[in-house]
Order: sequence, then structure tokens, then C-alpha cells
Amino acid sequence: MHSVILRYYKKFKIMSNDNKSIHNFQFELICEYFSNIERQGPGSTEVTTKALSFIEGLTEKSLIADIGCGTGGQTITLAQHIPGHITAVDLFPKFIDKLNVNAEKHGYKGRINAIVGDMNALPFKKEQFDLVWSEGAISHIGFKRGMNDWNKFIKPGGYIAVSEATWFTPARPKEIYDFWMDAYPEIDVISTKIAQMEQAGYKAVAHFIVPESCWLEGYYAPQHTARELFLKKYGRQQIALDMVANTQREESLYNKYKDYYGYAFYIGRKL
Repeated sequence: MHSVILRYYKKFKIMSNDNKSIHNFQFELICEYFSNIERQGPGSTEVTTKALSFIEGLTEKSLIADIGCGTGGQTITLAQHIPGHITAVDLFPKFIDKLNVNAEKHGYKGRINAIVGDMNALPFKKEQFDLVWSEGAISHIGFKRGMNDWNKFIKPGGYIAVSEATWFTPARPKEIYDFWMDAYPEIDVISTKIAQMEQAGYKAVAHFIVPESCWLEGYYAPQHTARELFLKKYGRQQIALDMVANTQREESLYNKYKDYYGYAFYIGRKL
């Protein structure tokens, strides 16, 4: 669940206290817009497999959790490249429905269990997993909290691998700084993220920056068609127009300031 989706969800969740029917409509709009995109955040098959290359010892008996899986672009890649059973969880039911269809299509229905769930109340057992995976989604609860909370679900010697919004420079222009302070105040530099991982009980195994192509070609480019389809259906609704305007602004800001921020992948091993 990329940061832009997180902003919409939090905004609509607050509004739901006043008008539940409006909230439900807005929630469905978020799901529909982003379910028309293969990935709900920057990433690629190559990035997923590169992160996997730092993880050892997985077997057919291994248990993997994919938290904030979205429609499962990376989940299918995980199933293609590693043995074991994957439990994929996301807050949005429409995303899970699409993942289930794709899992069956690719012949992984028996190895992927996709469920609807909230990161604030994950239905997992202590030391259940050999690997916890999350691409662009840990921001829903925050990197530091996620590292600490998810540690209990990982077996000793097991791995965690997440991609996370990251500053690439110690200073940045006010416009993009203000944008991220509103979207996700926990964005920080790589050294801080690694320190937080280590403080949560992991050995930092590897990290790398997610390429620009994952943003420009893998995430933003597919939205151009998705926006057209979305506006044909909902173009008379102000909330739909606002959503599209926000996604366009986010894309414009990335093109302008991509030297200052992006995603980095962090891989750690539980001590």
C-alpha cells in the first residue's frame, strides 16, 4: 500500500465517523482505482528477485508472510522464485479478490493464502514465519513500529524484507519536504532506517535503492490509462477528480525531485 493510498485511507477513515455511507463509497473508489494497476506502489519483478537473492535457507516447508500485498504483483513473483507457503494479507478486499484470481491463474492457489486483514491486528502466531515480506506497505503503521511488531512473528534466524520511502540526501527542497511530512513523516535517510532495523533485533543483511524505472514505468505510467477509465466512470464526482489530481501531483513531484527521495529495500535477519 503506497503512501498515496495510505493518505486517502486515513482521510476517509476519519470522515467515516460523520457519514458511513460516504466513507464506504470513497473506500470503494480507492479500491477500484488502484486495483486497475498491477502494482500499488513502485517495484518490479527484478527488484523483488534482487531482494530475494540476499535470503538463504528457504525450503518447501518455509512459511512466508506478504504484508500489505495489494493485488499481489510481488506475491506471484515470490511464489515463482521460492518454495514454501505464502500468507498474503491486505486491508482492501478487492485487492485480495484479484490476488486470488491471479494465484489460481498461475497455478499457485495451493501455495498462496490471501486474506483480508489489518496491520494493526495481524492474525499471526509467535515465530510463525521464516520470512516476512512487505513492499511499500510498512508505512501504514510506520517503519520503526513495523520492525518491532513484526519481529515476534519471525523465527530466530528468519528474515524480514521491506521497501520503504527514503531520503537520499541530508537536505531537500521545502516543497517536497512538506509533501512527505504530510504523507509520511517517518521518511528518513538510509542510515537511520538501518539503525532502526538493528535496534529492533535484526542484523542488517543488505539494502539497495529501488530504481527510478519502478516509479516511472512500473507505477506511474500504468496510471495514465487507469485515470482515463476511472474518470469515464466517476468524472462527475468531485472526490474522484480530487483523487486523480492528487495522483498527478505526486507524479509531477517525483519527476521534479526524484534525486532527493525514492524507495530503498531493506533486508534483515532476526538475531
